[in-house]
Amino acid sequence: MAKIGYARVSSKDQNLARQIETLHNYGIKDDMIFKEKVSGATIEARTQLKAMLNFIRKGDIVYVAALDRLGRSAKDIGYIIQQIHAKGATLITPELPDFSQIPNPGLRAMFTEMMLAVFKYQAEEERKRIKARQREGIEIAKANGIYKGRAIKYGPNAKKTSRSVSLGECS
Repeated sequence: MAKIGYARVSSKDQNLARQIETLHNYGIKDDMIFKEKVSGATIEARTQLKAMLNFIRKGDIVYVAALDRLGRSAKDIGYIIQQIHAKGATLITPELPDFSQIPNPGLRAMFTEMMLAVFKYQAEEERKRIKARQREGIEIAKANGIYKGRAIKYGPNAKKTSRSVSLGECS
Protein backbone atom coordinates (compact mmCIF):
# COMPACT_ATOMS: atom_id res chain seq x y z
CA MET A 1 0.00 0.00 0.00
CA ALA A 2 1.38 3.38 -1.00
CA LYS A 3 0.28 6.89 -0.10
CA ILE A 4 0.12 8.94 -3.28
CA GLY A 5 -0.65 12.63 -3.61
CA TYR A 6 -1.98 14.71 -6.47
CA ALA A 7 -1.68 18.52 -6.55
CA ARG A 8 -2.83 20.86 -9.32
CA VAL A 9 -3.16 24.57 -9.90
CA SER A 10 -4.69 26.09 -12.99
CA SER A 11 -1.86 28.31 -14.23
CA LYS A 12 1.93 28.58 -14.22
CA ASP A 13 1.96 31.64 -11.93
CA GLN A 14 -0.03 29.90 -9.17
CA ASN A 15 1.68 28.09 -6.31
CA LEU A 16 1.30 24.45 -5.26
CA ALA A 17 2.78 25.01 -1.77
CA ARG A 18 -0.51 24.96 0.18
CA GLN A 19 -1.62 21.70 -1.42
CA ILE A 20 1.80 20.10 -1.00
CA GLU A 21 1.83 21.06 2.69
CA THR A 22 -1.59 19.41 3.11
CA LEU A 23 -0.27 16.26 1.42
CA HIS A 24 2.86 16.30 3.62
CA ASN A 25 0.55 16.46 6.66
CA TYR A 26 -0.90 13.13 5.48
CA GLY A 27 2.65 11.73 5.49
CA ILE A 28 3.17 11.75 1.73
CA LYS A 29 6.76 12.14 0.56
CA ASP A 30 7.64 14.56 -2.27
CA ASP A 31 8.57 11.74 -4.65
CA MET A 32 5.03 10.34 -4.30
CA ILE A 33 3.26 13.61 -5.17
CA PHE A 34 2.17 14.09 -8.76
CA LYS A 35 2.18 17.86 -9.41
CA GLU A 36 1.05 19.94 -12.33
CA LYS A 37 0.18 23.48 -13.32
CA VAL A 38 -2.58 23.10 -15.88
CA SER A 39 -6.28 23.89 -16.14
CA GLY A 40 -8.67 21.36 -14.67
CA ALA A 41 -11.29 22.13 -17.30
CA THR A 42 -10.41 18.96 -19.24
CA ILE A 43 -8.51 15.75 -18.55
CA GLU A 44 -6.68 15.52 -21.90
CA ALA A 45 -3.76 17.88 -21.15
CA ARG A 46 -3.15 16.65 -17.60
CA THR A 47 -0.09 14.45 -17.98
CA GLN A 48 0.60 14.12 -14.24
CA LEU A 49 -2.99 13.07 -13.53
CA LYS A 50 -2.69 10.38 -16.20
CA ALA A 51 0.69 9.31 -14.82
CA MET A 52 -0.78 9.07 -11.32
CA LEU A 53 -3.74 7.01 -12.56
CA ASN A 54 -1.32 4.65 -14.34
CA PHE A 55 0.93 4.44 -11.26
CA ILE A 56 -1.62 3.54 -8.57
CA ARG A 57 -2.18 -0.07 -7.57
CA LYS A 58 -4.67 -2.04 -5.52
CA GLY A 59 -4.59 -0.95 -1.89
CA ASP A 60 -3.00 2.45 -2.59
CA ILE A 61 -4.49 5.58 -1.08
CA VAL A 62 -4.72 8.70 -3.26
CA TYR A 63 -4.79 12.01 -1.40
CA VAL A 64 -5.87 15.38 -2.82
CA ALA A 65 -6.04 18.66 -0.88
CA ALA A 66 -9.48 19.41 -2.34
CA LEU A 67 -11.83 17.52 -4.62
CA ASP A 68 -11.88 20.34 -7.19
CA ARG A 69 -8.16 19.69 -7.80
CA LEU A 70 -9.25 16.55 -9.64
CA GLY A 71 -11.44 18.53 -12.03
CA ARG A 72 -14.03 21.23 -12.52
CA SER A 73 -16.97 19.25 -13.86
CA ALA A 74 -18.94 16.64 -11.95
CA LYS A 75 -18.53 14.33 -14.94
CA ASP A 76 -14.71 14.59 -14.94
CA ILE A 77 -14.41 14.26 -11.16
CA GLY A 78 -16.69 11.22 -11.24
CA TYR A 79 -14.66 9.67 -14.04
CA ILE A 80 -11.35 10.20 -12.19
CA ILE A 81 -12.75 8.78 -8.94
CA GLN A 82 -14.08 5.81 -10.90
CA GLN A 83 -10.58 5.25 -12.36
CA ILE A 84 -9.05 5.37 -8.86
CA HIS A 85 -11.60 2.87 -7.53
CA ALA A 86 -11.22 0.62 -10.59
CA LYS A 87 -7.54 0.24 -9.72
CA GLY A 88 -8.54 -0.86 -6.21
CA ALA A 89 -7.29 2.36 -4.63
CA THR A 90 -9.03 4.70 -2.20
CA LEU A 91 -9.44 8.47 -2.42
CA ILE A 92 -8.94 10.68 0.65
CA THR A 93 -9.57 14.42 0.79
CA PRO A 94 -10.01 16.65 3.86
CA GLU A 95 -13.41 17.72 2.52
CA LEU A 96 -14.89 14.25 2.93
CA PRO A 97 -15.91 12.99 6.35
CA ASP A 98 -14.20 9.85 7.59
CA PHE A 99 -16.71 7.02 7.43
CA SER A 100 -14.17 4.34 8.38
CA GLN A 101 -15.88 3.76 11.75
CA ILE A 102 -19.07 2.57 10.04
CA PRO A 103 -18.81 -1.23 10.24
CA ASN A 104 -21.07 -2.02 7.28
CA PRO A 105 -19.03 -1.61 4.05
CA GLY A 106 -22.17 -1.08 1.94
CA LEU A 107 -23.42 1.68 4.20
CA ARG A 108 -19.94 3.23 4.34
CA ALA A 109 -19.77 3.21 0.52
CA MET A 110 -23.26 4.72 0.26
CA PHE A 111 -22.38 7.63 2.58
CA THR A 112 -19.12 8.21 0.72
CA GLU A 113 -20.89 8.26 -2.65
CA MET A 114 -23.52 10.69 -1.36
CA MET A 115 -20.86 13.07 -0.08
CA LEU A 116 -18.88 12.78 -3.32
CA ALA A 117 -22.01 13.64 -5.31
CA VAL A 118 -22.49 16.79 -3.23
CA PHE A 119 -18.85 17.87 -3.58
CA LYS A 120 -18.76 17.13 -7.33
CA TYR A 121 -21.83 19.33 -7.74
CA GLN A 122 -20.22 22.09 -5.66
CA ALA A 123 -17.01 21.97 -7.73
CA GLU A 124 -18.94 22.26 -10.97
CA GLU A 125 -21.11 25.09 -9.67
CA GLU A 126 -18.03 26.98 -8.44
CA ARG A 127 -16.54 26.72 -11.93
CA LYS A 128 -19.77 28.17 -13.37
CA ARG A 129 -19.67 31.03 -10.84
CA ILE A 130 -16.04 31.80 -11.73
CA LYS A 131 -16.90 31.92 -15.44
CA ALA A 132 -19.94 34.14 -14.77
CA ARG A 133 -17.87 36.58 -12.68
CA GLN A 134 -15.22 36.63 -15.38
CA ARG A 135 -17.84 37.42 -18.05
CA GLU A 136 -19.34 40.16 -15.87
CA GLY A 137 -15.91 41.71 -15.31
CA ILE A 138 -15.15 41.67 -19.03
CA GLU A 139 -18.50 43.30 -19.83
CA ILE A 140 -17.88 46.05 -17.27
CA ALA A 141 -14.35 46.60 -18.58
CA LYS A 142 -15.66 46.76 -22.17
CA ALA A 143 -18.33 49.28 -21.17
CA ASN A 144 -15.62 51.44 -19.56
CA GLY A 145 -13.37 51.15 -22.60
CA ILE A 146 -10.70 49.27 -20.65
CA TYR A 147 -11.03 45.80 -22.16
CA LYS A 148 -10.33 45.57 -25.86
CA GLY A 149 -10.14 41.78 -26.15
CA ARG A 150 -7.18 39.68 -27.14
CA ALA A 151 -4.73 41.25 -29.58
CA ILE A 152 -5.20 40.21 -33.18
CA LYS A 153 -2.55 37.59 -33.98
CA TYR A 154 -2.75 37.56 -37.76
CA GLY A 155 -4.03 40.03 -40.31
CA PRO A 156 -3.32 43.39 -41.85
CA ASN A 157 -3.31 45.20 -38.46
CA ALA A 158 -1.23 42.58 -36.62
CA LYS A 159 2.51 41.99 -36.25
CA LYS A 160 2.20 38.87 -38.40
CA THR A 161 0.13 39.08 -41.54
CA SER A 162 -0.25 35.33 -42.10
CA ARG A 163 -0.37 32.13 -40.14
CA SER A 164 2.51 30.38 -41.90
CA VAL A 165 5.01 28.76 -39.55
CA SER A 166 8.73 29.08 -40.08
CA LEU A 167 11.08 26.22 -39.21
CA GLY A 168 12.38 28.16 -36.21
CA GLU A 169 8.90 28.24 -34.64
CA CYS A 170 8.42 24.46 -34.76
CA SER A 171 10.76 23.60 -31.89
